[in-house]
Amino acid sequence: QVRLVEFGGGLVQAGGSLTLPCEASGGIFSSNGMGWYRQAPGKQREWVAVFTAGDRTNYADSVKGRFTISRDSAKNTMYLRMNSLKPEDTAVYYCSLYARSRYWGQGTQVTVSS
Repeated sequence: QVRLVEFGGGLVQAGGSLTLPCEASGGIFSSNGMGWYRQAPGKQREWVAVFTAGDRTNYADSVKGRFTISRDSAKNTMYLRMNSLKPEDTAVYYCSLYARSRYWGQGTQVTVSS
């Protein structure tokens, strides 16, 4: 069965950095459809950064220039590097992939203090 597990969440001051890894198991997956999402208090879940066809990447305007998505295919691991964090980035962050249906990790809390 496909499983995703995120790590690396925590409390960080504004302006700080954090890297979230996501380990996938249960198969070998292509990058297309993989990505990171988040849900902030009082808001719906939104996409943050995703891989698209041809291993291209797309970023939400709110994080463009600050966040970077990457992957290590040998380890079946995806990463989200977050720099210059803002209090508005506070959310539960989820990794996701698509393999016949969409799969989600359990989420990891990122809290950015001012």
